[in-house]
Amino acid sequence: MARTLNIVGAGHVGRVLGRLFAAAGAFAVGDVLTRSHAGALDAVGFIGAGRAVSAMDQMRSADVWMLAVGDDQIGAVCAQLALCHPLQGAIVFHCSGAKSSAQLAPATQAGALAASVHPIRSFADPAQVAQHFGGTFCGVEGDAGALAVLTPALQAIGAQPVAIDAQAKTVYHAASVFASNYLVTVLDAALRAYQAAGVPEPVARALAQPLAAESMANVFRLGAPAALSGPIARGDMDTVARQQAALEAWDEPTGALYAALVPPTQALARRKARG
Repeated sequence: MARTLNIVGAGHVGRVLGRLFAAAGAFAVGDVLTRSHAGALDAVGFIGAGRAVSAMDQMRSADVWMLAVGDDQIGAVCAQLALCHPLQGAIVFHCSGAKSSAQLAPATQAGALAASVHPIRSFADPAQVAQHFGGTFCGVEGDAGALAVLTPALQAIGAQPVAIDAQAKTVYHAASVFASNYLVTVLDAALRAYQAAGVPEPVARALAQPLAAESMANVFRLGAPAALSGPIARGDMDTVARQQAALEAWDEPTGALYAALVPPTQALARRKARG
């Protein structure tokens, strides 16, 4: 018989995982609590299982508790959970990419095993994510006993669990920001610089796309050092200095961004030279 799973916080992440766990038989979804009873009812409808409740003290006992709440709410919600329910032998996990399982100290003090499970993808469209979740990497860390239960459950829904160092959780989360958010920022700088040179915005995107796509493909195929090209890789620092001066004259923040990227790119070039 499948272990029971209660869900606290049934936004996009909570409801997608709940639906997948239920469909795979990894867990039997029990009670679902979110900000409003209407929201919990909607989540239960999406999950296709469970019982909507309006308060923590209305929830029944469960083998596993998923806290899919905002990062700033994890500690307080966990403390409330520990006050309302006996947790000896239970598993409590959260879904934050930025916070470690140490945020669940009230649960561990009550005898629970704690962990964190962070699916590395966007959940903007829950139905689409639920349909195409297979292959999603999930950063996991926490008590070995908790991970012994959660890892096969994640594998049952097609996820690929990846163990991470809880002490470096913030650095781990920053890696996703570099790979996603800051990549967009750098590409925006390229598009604006093309436009400053008289290239219309749609044409600028057409110019940048093959450069960006090929560079990313090379990073994932060859590794970052081998993928690096351009003036710094060639040791042409005169060109770098001229570009930086031109950018600072055109748009100071973009010039500062360019300047900030020079030292790490030089370090990458040295790694490339060492082979």
